[in-house]
Amino acid sequence: MAGKRSFEDQLAALDALRHETAEASIEPLRKALAHRNNYVVGKAADLVREFRRAELMPELLAAFDRFFIDPVKSDPQCWAKHSLSRALSTLECDDPEVFLRGMRHIQFEPVWGGQSDTAGALRATCAHALVGCRALPERELLGYLTELFADMDKSVRLEAARAVESVGSHSAALLLRLRAILGADEPEILGACYTGVLAIEGAVAIPWVSRFLAAGDDVAGEAALAIAGTHSPEAFEALRERFHGARDPWFRSVLLSAIALTRQPAAYDFMFELVRTASGHAEAAVEALLRSAPHTEVTEQLEQLVLKNPRLVRVFANHRKVNI
Repeated sequence: MAGKRSFEDQLAALDALRHETAEASIEPLRKALAHRNNYVVGKAADLVREFRRAELMPELLAAFDRFFIDPVKSDPQCWAKHSLSRALSTLECDDPEVFLRGMRHIQFEPVWGGQSDTAGALRATCAHALVGCRALPERELLGYLTELFADMDKSVRLEAARAVESVGSHSAALLLRLRAILGADEPEILGACYTGVLAIEGAVAIPWVSRFLAAGDDVAGEAALAIAGTHSPEAFEALRERFHGARDPWFRSVLLSAIALTRQPAAYDFMFELVRTASGHAEAAVEALLRSAPHTEVTEQLEQLVLKNPRLVRVFANHRKVNI
């Protein structure tokens, strides 16, 4: 119990540093970063990141290096390495070798029935941090990030796409296009590729992303939401065109949600017309509009439109309660 109390006291002492002056926190943080316990070090690294204490960069680097030694024993769950990498990134460590080491680290730990890799979050964090290393040429950077598209961890592949997007160049957009065309991955990851291309290239890429709407499946749903995220007139036009050709009820509801999320005046008029005429899509249109967290004016106009239709009044009331 004494050891447990000591550990809890150490964590409490670190938390108390938030109430100390910047000068008074330096030595306790330096001492905590040298601790053998990975949770204590992770907690200290989080505080260094929060306080932005750049003078502790050497201690962060030393601790980061230390926890790669016998990592399963010294740093279970990668708690220390993950927090240290986040702190180093925030403090703008510009050494790509530091983050490449973390980005390539795989740490299998025993779990019930086998082993599980616990370093996924570390690899993802280091991928984003690598983008901030100014000394690294873009060609090399994209080459390193490309490796993560084959990572075993879905979340790492997702963050790899987002990291490539943050590069923001024509080459980065082409890489995301290639990954999207190859397919054969989770819809969420392909959706991140569509979103990245649109973020880099803008609305001119909407016709290219629209090609993925044709399948009417989960991947098409991700494409619809990516298009909607541009909040452009072109997005509404592309989604409306696909809506008119869609036959699957589920995919039509996805398209209506995406149309509402474009937040275009023409999109609201289109949805209001579906409700006003009590079309077969009226109920789905009401639901999609309310799920999109519209402005008060839109909600009020929708409420007026459903007043004469008891069925739509119930739909409006039920979904408004859910979304309040």
